[in-house]
Amino acid sequence: MPTLMITEKFFSGDGFRSSSEGSCFDVINPYSGKPAARISKAGKEDFDTSLGYLASAFSKYSSEPVYVRVELLRKIAQKIADRSESIAQLLTSETGKPIKYSRIEVQRAVLTFMLGSEEASRINGEVTDMSLIKGSENGTGIIKRFPLGVILAITPWNFPVNLVAHKLSPALASGNTVLLKPASASAACGLEIMKIVKEACDEMNLGYYPLNVLTAPGKITEQFASDKRVALVSFTGSSEVGWHLKKSLDRQKISLELGGNAGVIVDESADLKDSVSKIVTGAFSQAGQSCISVQRVFVHEKIYDIFVGKLKTEVKKLKVGDPFEDDTEVASMINEDEAKRAESWIKEAVEGGAELLTGGERSSAVLEPAVLANTTKEMSVNCREVFAPVATVAKFSSFEEAVDLVNDSAFGLQAGVFTKDLRNAFYAFEKIHAGGVVINHVSTYRMDAMPYGGVKDSGNAREGVRYAIEEMTERKIMVVFSK
Repeated sequence: MPTLMITEKFFSGDGFRSSSEGSCFDVINPYSGKPAARISKAGKEDFDTSLGYLASAFSKYSSEPVYVRVELLRKIAQKIADRSESIAQLLTSETGKPIKYSRIEVQRAVLTFMLGSEEASRINGEVTDMSLIKGSENGTGIIKRFPLGVILAITPWNFPVNLVAHKLSPALASGNTVLLKPASASAACGLEIMKIVKEACDEMNLGYYPLNVLTAPGKITEQFASDKRVALVSFTGSSEVGWHLKKSLDRQKISLELGGNAGVIVDESADLKDSVSKIVTGAFSQAGQSCISVQRVFVHEKIYDIFVGKLKTEVKKLKVGDPFEDDTEVASMINEDEAKRAESWIKEAVEGGAELLTGGERSSAVLEPAVLANTTKEMSVNCREVFAPVATVAKFSSFEEAVDLVNDSAFGLQAGVFTKDLRNAFYAFEKIHAGGVVINHVSTYRMDAMPYGGVKDSGNAREGVRYAIEEMTERKIMVVFSK
C-alpha cells in the first residue's frame, strides 16, 4: 500500500503559506496505521485573515458575469477528471475507503461540479403582477436571487472529495465566496480540490480566489462560525455537533446535513435476490460509514427466514481487507476508537438478548460486517447512528407496521422500500418521515442532482446543486410602476 508523505500548503489571505512557517499535523491511514499526509495547521489568525480576504473577494466574484462562473466550474470538473486516479489513491490513503469506492466518489465529484456549471445559467427570477389591491394597478414586481456572501463550509471525512464538491459547486455557481474547513482526518483531499480551483482561477486570470481553505485538527469553534462576516454556515456532520453549532450562532443562516439510522423495508412481494444484494452493499460498503447507510432492515414475516439465510450468505462473501485491492468491499473504519465503539454496541446488544447472526470480530480498526437479530428499539444499534458495518434485521406482519417501525427514530434522512405493490410504494412515500424514500433500492442511494437532506435530527436543509443554490441565495424584489 502506498504511503503519501506530503507537506501540504493552505490558502492564507492572498496566497499560499508553506507549512514550514507553522506547525503541522499528520493524517494517519486507518488501515495501515502509517502517516498518509502531513498538513499545515491553521490558527485563529489564519481564520481572521482568510475571512477578511474572502469578504473583499465577494464584491468581485459576485459581480462576475454568469459565463465566468460556468467556465470556472467546467475547468474544475475537467481537472478533477484528469487527475481522477491520483485523487482516488489519496482518498484511500487518508480514509481507508476501498479504492473501488474512492474511484466512484471522484467521478461523482466531477458530476457535481458539472451540475454547478449548468445550474449557474439557470438561476432564474420571477415577475409578478402587483395589481391584487386597489392602488397597485400599474405595478410589476421583478424578483431576483442574489448570493449571500461568505459561506463557511464544514465538511466531514467520509466523503472528502464529493462532499467538498457539494459545498463549492452551488456556492461558486451562485456567486458566493467560500471558506472551507475540511475534516482533519481527510484534509489532504480538501486541499487537493482547493489546488485545482486555484489553478482554474489562475488560468482564467481572475486575479483573486473566491475561496480559501483552513486545515486544523479539531472542530471549528462557535466563535469562528458566529463571525459577522459569515453569511451562511453549511455543515455536514454529526447531529450532536450540528445542532449545537446552530445554537451558538447569532444572525447567520445555517444549513445542516446530519446523521441518520436509515430503515429499509422488504415486503412479501419484493425480489429477494435483488433486495439482499443491494442491502448488503448499502449496509457494508465503506464500512457502513455513511449517514444513509442501511442500519435497520424490516422484513415481512412470510419471507423473513429465507431473507435472513440469503443475507447471511452474502455478507460472509464480502472481502474484508486491504483497501488498495480492487475487489475489497470492506476495509477499516476511520480509526480504532470508532471500531471499538461499534464493537461495544454489538456486545451491548448481545448481552441484552440479541442474536449475532454473523461478523462482529474486530482487528485494530477493521470490524467484520455484523448482522444482528432479535434486537430491541432501545439498543444503541437501533436508536442511535451506528456509522459502522453493523445492521439489524427484524420481522413485521403488516406494511403499516413496517412504516411505523421506520418512523420510530429520532432521525429522518432517507429510507428504502422493496416492493412490487404500487400502493405500498405510495403509502411509504406519504407516511415515512424522511427527506427521501427510495423504492426498490436502499436508503444509501444518492444521485448528486437530487434534493438530499433530512427532517427531525437529520437536518434542516437540502443539498443537491440546484437545491443548495436556493439555500445559498436570497430573493430581492424591485417594484416598478409604469405611471
